[in-house]
Amino acid sequence: MHAKEQDQVVMESDAMGKALERIAREIIQEADDPAALALVGIHTGGVFLARRLGQIMQQHFGIHVPIGTLDINLYRDDWSRLHTQPKVRATVLPFPVEDKDIVLVDDVLFTGRTIRAALDALMDYGRPRRVRVAALVDRGHRELPICAHFVGLELKTRPEEQVNVYLREKDGADKVVLECRSAA
Repeated sequence: MHAKEQDQVVMESDAMGKALERIAREIIQEADDPAALALVGIHTGGVFLARRLGQIMQQHFGIHVPIGTLDINLYRDDWSRLHTQPKVRATVLPFPVEDKDIVLVDDVLFTGRTIRAALDALMDYGRPRRVRVAALVDRGHRELPICAHFVGLELKTRPEEQVNVYLREKDGADKVVLECRSAA
């Protein structure tokens, strides 16, 4: 988790917390029926962020929102390029998807392919009333017509750069790092 010299920390822990509080508030404000809301975190980073959003909604707004997790590896259109054997994690949706106002949560929105795969996976469980996307970081460069409705940080990047979200639950600390990969 050591940053290289050319890497740039673009969001620290405090800013991340404030961004998540703002996203939680916006989700609740834009909900037609808060009782129909559900958060679904996309493995792996999105799961931790969905849990945090749920805690914020409970603590700050007194609204309990059910939280699910979604594995999309077998739905990706590029899994055979990424791995010979995809690592499959559990999908846990402890609520009926039917007629829910679902917010898919991910750490970074880039090409849109992860969200497309998540939509395909989610539809196998039922027909939600509405699906929106929350991303901690939107870095642009879409390959598909996908957008985030709730965004913590819009970050202009070059395609060859990488955005890494470090979370205390898995990495010990919260920060977002822009990694400038040099062409080798």
